[in-house]
Amino acid sequence: MLHALSLAFVDSVNVLLIGVLVALAIMLPPGQYRRITPLLLIGDWLGVLVLAVLVMLVFDGLKSLVDTVITSPLFGILLILTGLFTAVMTWRGGDSTELIDRVLAPLRTPSALTAGVGFALGLVQSATSVPFYAGLAVLSASEIPAAERYLGLLLYATVALSLPLLAGLVLAGVRARPHSWISRLFGQARQNRAQVTRGAGWLVTALLIVIGVLQILR
Repeated sequence: MLHALSLAFVDSVNVLLIGVLVALAIMLPPGQYRRITPLLLIGDWLGVLVLAVLVMLVFDGLKSLVDTVITSPLFGILLILTGLFTAVMTWRGGDSTELIDRVLAPLRTPSALTAGVGFALGLVQSATSVPFYAGLAVLSASEIPAAERYLGLLLYATVALSLPLLAGLVLAGVRARPHSWISRLFGQARQNRAQVTRGAGWLVTALLIVIGVLQILR
């Protein structure tokens, strides 16, 4: 389970969602931020959870194939290659400002649409994340009973959302205490957004390569 959760944590380095939270913290008054952000995060969590259940059902249906891949060096090699691909994309850089602006449009007021946007973000982020699938494959191939594995998806989705959740809490603290040390740290990070984004990319690269190497050496 810990192996699967480590990959879920890699998946939690969600630059798009964190960028949306930062933008909300900047443009909304404190009261609005506290009402909108929980809806967004709950929707995102549900999106991750629903996709995790569907993927787990597919992996369980292909259990013999999944078991073969997970127990072979191929799984570690795939993780390393994903890490190297992430490194290339990080080195090339990119700007998600336009995409963030599109996401922000329906988030001006708290509503069911707010949770719906979060749900869509959770689905898209997870559906395009190799660590998300890798962690579920590890969980599917484990000897944990099926009922416990599917209940474990609640924890899996929570860990996959851990960094955005932490970012949301930090931003709430920044809004409440604008002159604190954490507010100053946030201000520096906001002024160096490109470097922070690159740092997140390099972190994902390092984690994937380390997990991949450990997988091969098992």
